[in-house]
Amino acid sequence: MIKAIDLHRRYGSLEVLRGISLTIMPHAVTAIVGASGAGKTTLLNVLGTLDRPDAGDVIIDGTSVYSMNDTELSRFRNRHIGFVFQLHCLLPEFTAVENVALPALIGGASTADATGRATELLRTVGLGDRLDHHPAALSGGERQRVAVARALVNNPDVIFADEPSGSLDTHNKNELHNLFFDLARDRGQTFVVVTHDEQLAARADHVLHMSDGLIVT
Repeated sequence: MIKAIDLHRRYGSLEVLRGISLTIMPHAVTAIVGASGAGKTTLLNVLGTLDRPDAGDVIIDGTSVYSMNDTELSRFRNRHIGFVFQLHCLLPEFTAVENVALPALIGGASTADATGRATELLRTVGLGDRLDHHPAALSGGERQRVAVARALVNNPDVIFADEPSGSLDTHNKNELHNLFFDLARDRGQTFVVVTHDEQLAARADHVLHMSDGLIVT
């Protein structure tokens, strides 16, 4: 379970988060929705430890993440958190299996273990025949599936996704959304997804509405 406690984040004179407290339930898909500029991505970055709040804290699986120094926080992020962004952010010179294995290698896994985990996950997301393909040889939907597999490789407590289907066509968007719900159901995975997609929000187990730096419902 994830708890945010009175989160504030300011950039210069602009207060983007204005005292947010919330609870994210495990093994479910939670959507964060709201108009552009509401603070959704900032909230996601703070919850995901990519951006420290000016005040407040985030508790992930009982751990106060912002009591850590930067080195401790980086290690925690690698082991407990996965990310999927709107653009896949794959390394073009690496194959699919190499891209997926990278976080495991950074976390200290052996090459054999990391590659084995990456191979299994790529098969899970339907890309068992694309292991040795580079990103340029994959479709947009396939690249996002590789990104999801990469986010899963260290078996994190939660995956944070920022508009993950925003650059996909309708077919690939629906396939990606189905994958999220399948993983939440079959693997007990927790997803927190910032989205403008009404269909994804309608399917989510929980929906948080943001407006002007606050959770309003």
